[in-house]
Amino acid sequence: MSVIISNISESLPAFLAENQYTKIHVIVDEKTHRHCYPIVKPLLPKHQVTKIKSGEANKNLSTCEAIWTGLTNQSLDRHSLVINIGGGVIGDMGGFCAATYKRGIDFIQIPTTLLSQVDASVGGKLGIDFNGLKNHIGVFKIPNTVLIDPAFLQTLPKSELRSGFGEIIKHCLIRDAAKWEEIRKIDFEEQNFADLIAHSVAIKEEVVAIDPTEKGLRKILNFGHTLGHAIETFYLGKPKLHLLHGEAIAAGMICEAYISFKREMIDQKSLEVIEEFIFAVYGKATIKETEIEEIIALTAQDKKNKGKEIRFSLLEGIGKCTYDISVSASEMKESLLYYIG
Repeated sequence: MSVIISNISESLPAFLAENQYTKIHVIVDEKTHRHCYPIVKPLLPKHQVTKIKSGEANKNLSTCEAIWTGLTNQSLDRHSLVINIGGGVIGDMGGFCAATYKRGIDFIQIPTTLLSQVDASVGGKLGIDFNGLKNHIGVFKIPNTVLIDPAFLQTLPKSELRSGFGEIIKHCLIRDAAKWEEIRKIDFEEQNFADLIAHSVAIKEEVVAIDPTEKGLRKILNFGHTLGHAIETFYLGKPKLHLLHGEAIAAGMICEAYISFKREMIDQKSLEVIEEFIFAVYGKATIKETEIEEIIALTAQDKKNKGKEIRFSLLEGIGKCTYDISVSASEMKESLLYYIG
């Protein structure tokens, strides 16, 4: 897998010059079609476009059918290329459709959100939501390349930048204590996102290279995600209370840091600084005590589980993480009660 961080006007023509494709198909949503596709379009030879609706609620089989129909109507063969221009939803779903069309054709990711640039586009995890469960159907398939241009971040609202920042925090907490100390002393608005993108990509590439299909070490990338995904999934059914991915993961990281603390894997000072920084950036999600049992029930579908064990990735001090830790429902409840205060 090659991840190239540079101006898209240089990286995309260079990639296409090195690879001869019979046809090219671009996948966008209404937002990236308006803001990002005009930047990419002049760099492409003749191609077709499928435009889908944005948002996690549309990351499902019916949208995949629309994409597969577009690929079929264009008569794409196995020497064709799919280009995904967008955030995590486009990358996950467009990649999944390419990986399953005719048993797999080439695809590249052009991530346009901070979240997709630092996390979703790197590592080859592809998939869709199913029956309300996040990323329940999917495959591992490394894209032919990932082309990251930080200039796309200028098209984003602050909420989307903040969502992506959650994964940056996670990468520091699990793998780089020095970088954590650096970012926690800087206000969100003052962060150097170009530098942080390169930092996060380097961490994820290193971990994925060691464990591409998440049999071991790659599970550390799920810190904050067992309860975070459950919180995110719970909120998907409540549009008025919708949480972005990074906002849910931020809540999950506080809960899972608390579990790490209760198991004496991190000290109280570490828990306090994690909590203080995350609350300063994200505030507190409005989880009610009466909703906790339903959130905990959703962790039963987590992909790290084994049998009836709900398995977490937990901190072993700042900058270090371990995985396959069985956590009880009572521990999860205590952590959520701690979070809501």
